[in-house]
Amino acid sequence: MFEYIISGFASVFHPTSFILMVFGIVMGIIIGAIPGLSGSMGIILLLPLVYMLPSDVALVMLCGLFCGSMYGGSISAILLNTPGTPSAAATVLDGYPLAQKGKAGKAIGISSFASFVGGLISTLCLMFIAPELASIALNFQAADYFSLAIFGLTIMASASGGSMVKALIAGAVGLLLSAVGMDPITGNPRFTFGSYKLMSGLDILPILIGVFALSEVMVKVNSKNKGLTFDEKKIEKVVPTFSEVRSVLKVAIVGGIIGVLIGIIPGTGGAIACFLAYNVAKKISRNGSKFGTGEYEGVAAPEAANNGTTGGALIPMLALGIPGDVVTSVMLGALVLVGVRPGPMLFVESPDLVYTIFSGMFVIQFLMLGFGFLFARISPKILKIPANILMPIIVVLCMVGAFSIGNQTYHIWVAVIFGVVGYLMKKYGFPGAPLILGVILGPIAEENLNRALIVSGNNVSVFFTRPISLAFLLLSAFSVGLTVYNRVKKDRKEA
Repeated sequence: MFEYIISGFASVFHPTSFILMVFGIVMGIIIGAIPGLSGSMGIILLLPLVYMLPSDVALVMLCGLFCGSMYGGSISAILLNTPGTPSAAATVLDGYPLAQKGKAGKAIGISSFASFVGGLISTLCLMFIAPELASIALNFQAADYFSLAIFGLTIMASASGGSMVKALIAGAVGLLLSAVGMDPITGNPRFTFGSYKLMSGLDILPILIGVFALSEVMVKVNSKNKGLTFDEKKIEKVVPTFSEVRSVLKVAIVGGIIGVLIGIIPGTGGAIACFLAYNVAKKISRNGSKFGTGEYEGVAAPEAANNGTTGGALIPMLALGIPGDVVTSVMLGALVLVGVRPGPMLFVESPDLVYTIFSGMFVIQFLMLGFGFLFARISPKILKIPANILMPIIVVLCMVGAFSIGNQTYHIWVAVIFGVVGYLMKKYGFPGAPLILGVILGPIAEENLNRALIVSGNNVSVFFTRPISLAFLLLSAFSVGLTVYNRVKKDRKEA
């Protein structure tokens, strides 16, 4: 293990890897700070570059962007009273009142420190939990992998926030899209409609670009709110003092631990973690009654929690191939593009790659702390980028990304079509993450379903007689049942 860690740090500090990792962090902070953009869109915009890089370099850059975007959301939450990402929603409660008191710089500094603490805790948990989880998953057989794929779809659907039925429909459409192409068992074409371009199936990249990036541009273009204006706050005294650090350290550690625990659960993410940590911090803090009026602890707890989810969300993605949230579901698609298949075999076949990720995550936290203090002074200028300049740039990058797959305009058309599909899904309340997860997990589910049935002689009881498979199916039923129960209970209470 020690030699892999040394090798991982050597890979991270290679000039190319280090420069691109820094680039990913900076891009992530900028994207996270701009309301309406997100870490998933940032990853999509970088996919053309990822496609051409070695897998270890691409992964540390994506991890840098993931962590940077999680922190960046706090900047607009503090300065604009508008969270840049959903994960910074609780930061608004005390961050903006601090800015109104003239303490915007110090609030961003506390956010940077808390993000560092939460990210460091999540990285340590990632290093120690993911390998153990992967070693357990090495005992999985075909039936277990099929049930795991079903569990991944149901947990993402049940935790998507809107209608569970719509989320399940989106997941089912994703499974249907994954079936386009050649049947892996018989070799017969499916859903190709006579088009030779569909014989190899639908590439994940144009679908990602359309559903997440182009659809968001369409939403912004049709939005009545064309931009956000704010009074530029005077940013000064960014770096917190020792006494201020000591006053928020306890809630930052608690928030980081909560973030890791929430991040490990697939389909949850930073938005849930930040509010849970905020509520816990409010109860354990001496100044809990003052939360909401501008308390540093009210900024530290949610920021440590949402950054704690980064390593937590990577644990099931790397060890099981099941993304922990929307951003890691997009990252999963990026890994598939560069030829990396997350799962327990990744720890056996490519341990050097895994420990490069661990080492990269560790270094990223320290870099992000420094960039957080630096960006505090220039963040107001980032937030003033006009939408009529930003959106065309995003569209151009999306088109270049789609075209870069095979240098064919066909992929651009696919991206545009799924952009319209994604826009309609947003308009009518259908989440995009289950659809993408269906496209990614569909081939895994189909391959292992066929393999399990062939080995068992078409005996479907194999999915219920194997303990691991049965456990995942029961967890799937429980997640769906619990969501239905909570929705019915909520409707009755409102009625």
